Amino acid sequence: MGTAKAWIPIGPETMLQRMVRILGEVVRPVVVSSRAGQELPDLPPWAHVVCDRHEDCGPMEGLAAALEWLQDRAELAFVAGCDAPLLRPAFVRRMLDLAGGFDIAVPHLDGFDEPLTAVYRVRLAADFRAALEAGERRIAAIFDRVATRRVTADELRDVDPDLESLLNINDPAAYRAVQERLAAAERN
Repeated sequence: MGTAKAWIPIGPETMLQRMVRILGEVVRPVVVSSRAGQELPDLPPWAHVVCDRHEDCGPMEGLAAALEWLQDRAELAFVAGCDAPLLRPAFVRRMLDLAGGFDIAVPHLDGFDEPLTAVYRVRLAADFRAALEAGERRIAAIFDRVATRRVTADELRDVDPDLESLLNINDPAAYRAVQERLAAAERN
């Protein structure tokens, strides 16, 4: 994208501010994971920022840091990247409901898991940290080791018919498409 996704404007807020606001409608606390020293846009006081312990470990490091901070504060954590600005609160609620007695609930579409739009039991923090220390960088590597529910598109469509909550912005064309969708939604 040529710039940090957290700072990309989406309407009157940045992408990160939008994600924190949307998640804050459903869950609290909201935990934001970032690299050490990374500048972030202003966030509400109920959002907590945790920093990665190790650089260059990817999203799994951020997930482990967030789950570690949430110990004794929550049982479940809904995890989303900051680049999914069409996330719907109803989608988050549905995923939390579907987690039930599972350790992980992850959307599974077209043969692929969506680990950055999923629910994790906070107690998995040690599992993710151990995997990182063993050199693993793929969040999905844990899925077959614990009770994982793979959620189908059909289980989500009534709360998000086009599954827009799973769309993330990875290039300028995707950004323009999201901006157009938001503009069209405002007109309707």
